[in-house]
Amino acid sequence: MVKLVITDIDGTLGPDGTSSVPERLVELIPILKKKGILFAAASGRQLKSLKNLFKDVADDVIFIAENGAYVVCRDTTMSVSQMDTEVVKELTADLRSYENEGAYLTASTPEALYVEKNDPAFLDFLINGYKNNTIVTEDVLALDLPIIKMSLYKENGIGKLGSDVLIPKWKKRIKAVMAGSMWLDFMDLTVDKGFAVAKIQEITGIRPEECICFGDNENDCSMFKRVGISYAVDNALPVVKKMASNVIGGYKKNGVIKVLEDLVKEEV
Repeated sequence: MVKLVITDIDGTLGPDGTSSVPERLVELIPILKKKGILFAAASGRQLKSLKNLFKDVADDVIFIAENGAYVVCRDTTMSVSQMDTEVVKELTADLRSYENEGAYLTASTPEALYVEKNDPAFLDFLINGYKNNTIVTEDVLALDLPIIKMSLYKENGIGKLGSDVLIPKWKKRIKAVMAGSMWLDFMDLTVDKGFAVAKIQEITGIRPEECICFGDNENDCSMFKRVGISYAVDNALPVVKKMASNVIGGYKKNGVIKVLEDLVKEEV
């Protein structure tokens, strides 16, 4: 019997940077709850952004924010993982070196997203697109922030800079994962979405075989290892499809919705 459903957002429920989730999903979440099935939204996004997507059912959702670094349910923190201060300093210096290549550095705390570039287009994307609580500062390090995630963003794609350069460079010291085509995320070495799912399972007593999850990108693979059945959407990366138990239709085909519709029928 399924007791926990976890789904990625960008690339799975909608395109990268989507400002909404399917209306039918919002309708299904209370139905799942009545049948004893918890629902979790897992993303590299900020908590505020996730809450905005699920504003009508926020009290019925467990939020796995910042790629697993911050897990919250009904405004109660289930898990939060801060990055090492010295590592943050070194990483910041490294990421700043790519600014002349059109890259943007961001630093996340549980409450806000900090950026060092006062670029109107980028700020509009963060504030009006993702609905992030965003703060511009000249130097993120000068603020002595409790940073839980750092990211590098490139509008034309993070691509090989992420996979061939930065991930190999930092993988022994921090967790570095591609989070969609435009974002590369860095967290504490212990943290990923699978780590967050394990925390939820530990707190709720739900076993891995009682969980299902959905994803499309490399940062979703850690969840696949923590659940009984995993679903990759058809637009997922090949490595994600290979790891998944099943491949389903993408967001244009309502693949996740169809699986959940079948689930609530089975659980009658």
